[in-house]
This record gives sequence, C-alpha cells and structure tokens, in this order.
Amino acid sequence: MAQSNSVLALWSKLAGVPGGKWLFSRLICFKAPYFSSVRPTFVALRSGYCEVTIPKRRAVTNHLGTVHAIAMCNMAELAAGIMSEASVPASHRWIPKGMSVDYLKKAGTSLRAIAEVTPLPEFGAAFELPVTVNVMDRSDVVVCRAVVRMWVSPKKEASRRTD
Repeated sequence: MAQSNSVLALWSKLAGVPGGKWLFSRLICFKAPYFSSVRPTFVALRSGYCEVTIPKRRAVTNHLGTVHAIAMCNMAELAAGIMSEASVPASHRWIPKGMSVDYLKKAGTSLRAIAEVTPLPEFGAAFELPVTVNVMDRSDVVVCRAVVRMWVSPKKEASRRTD
C-alpha cells in the first residue's frame, strides 16, 4: 500500500535515524496525551502491523506489583489505533467502536503489544474492522489479548461538509 497518511510517512522518516522511534512515540503521545501515561515506544509500524512496548514501572503497577489491566488496555488501544491509521487509506476514517479483553496471565515484566490484521480488507462501504492485539511479557508469553473493533467509513467529500 502506498503511504497515504502522515503517520506512516512520519514513521518511515524517523524509524531509521538515531532516536527516531523515541521521537515518533513522543509525537504520537503529544497528539493523544492520554497514551503518555504508559510511556510507549513504537518498535515497528507498517500497513496491517504495529508493535509497541511499555516499561514496567511503579506508575503502571497494581497492588500485586504487576502491570495494571487498564495499562494493558491503554497500550492495546494505542497499538490498534496506530495500526489502523497506518492501514486505512486516505479516503476513509476510523474510530474505536468497542473492545473486548481477556487477561490471561499476570504481567510481571515490561510488555510488548502487537496489533495485526492480515489480510487487510477491501476498503469501500463502512464496516467494522476487528483488530487483534496480543500483549506479551519479556518471555513472549501472551498475558493479555484484546480485540479492538474499529468502525471504518468513507470520509465525507469536502463539498458536502457543513461547518
């Protein structure tokens, strides 16, 4: 897929330079500040795929000393959203519609989330796109699995907009 959006173009520009992935991650969190609470770092991004990590630190732990369930939800929604942004053509838009989450194991380490959709669907009329996100610990054990349901629809033509 051709680079049809600014997020994928920015990733392509920054990912290969020293500090570029860190800068990309900070820019995403500047645009959507809530995600900064988990201090994400993007590892990989392409159409249909996003990988992001978060460090285990006191601010994201629960009373058991493991990464809190909502921190895992936060990183799952972030990975799914940025994957969607990198995958949905410029003619369409997306928004999270819902999310189901299964907590499978205690998350006792820093985490890595992978959002993936393969194959990508045809983009025409509006539809719901389920994005599966696996959250893994340092041993690659899946500790959480989320399915973020994205509503994907064609953008309205500029001439039809009323402001």
